[in-house]
Amino acid sequence: MSDAALRPHRRESEVNGILDPSRYPLASVALAVAAVVVITVVGFTLGSVDLGLAKALNELHTGALGAFTTAVYHVISPGPAIGITVVVVGVIWWRARDLRPALAFGGTIAITWVPSAVVKELVHRARPDVSVLPHPFPVQPDPSYPSGHTVYITAFVIALVWVLRDSRWHHLAVTLGIVAIVVVFFAVAIDAVHYPTDAAASILWSLAVAPGVRVVWVDWLMPRIPFLRPRGLRVR
Repeated sequence: MSDAALRPHRRESEVNGILDPSRYPLASVALAVAAVVVITVVGFTLGSVDLGLAKALNELHTGALGAFTTAVYHVISPGPAIGITVVVVGVIWWRARDLRPALAFGGTIAITWVPSAVVKELVHRARPDVSVLPHPFPVQPDPSYPSGHTVYITAFVIALVWVLRDSRWHHLAVTLGIVAIVVVFFAVAIDAVHYPTDAAASILWSLAVAPGVRVVWVDWLMPRIPFLRPRGLRVR
């Protein structure tokens, strides 16, 4: 029996699925660009079209459910969300013994998430009117569309599912990730800090934009950075 057969499997094989090259890179990038344009344009047309639904969901903001949705909103606010991402980046780096999948994960989330804040300022859709809500949340200073919380959690789940693509945890990550996205969708809608259409557009944003972001960051840019370049790879 060879020495190679006696060695344990290397841990990095379980957490580097995000490094697998895209089968359709140009299509992924084109879809991401088109999604940004379409979602931005749609934002200008919404106004308060779903205010009635926002009010109906806000009726649920009582007791334990109201406390839970508010906690969810605070836990993935920008500061804590960045902290969570940094911790997971560190765990991936430790598990893989390789910085590349860790930075692929963090970069994919960041580059998907940050541009949504630019669109939010550009569209400048007002938050649901607290004067007509049954359980108004404290007024938020920034615009409403899209929901940064929902963009973040969706991008986080997508990136984590890619990281775990080749591991036994992949299916569990998909299942729990879908649950997390649904929970955040209803949390921001029940708190009425966002219209339901804000949260729905945010899920679509990450689903469409993240694959293109991964192509640009992981497949195209990272190999051009010397310390992130796979060994033996020559970049022309």
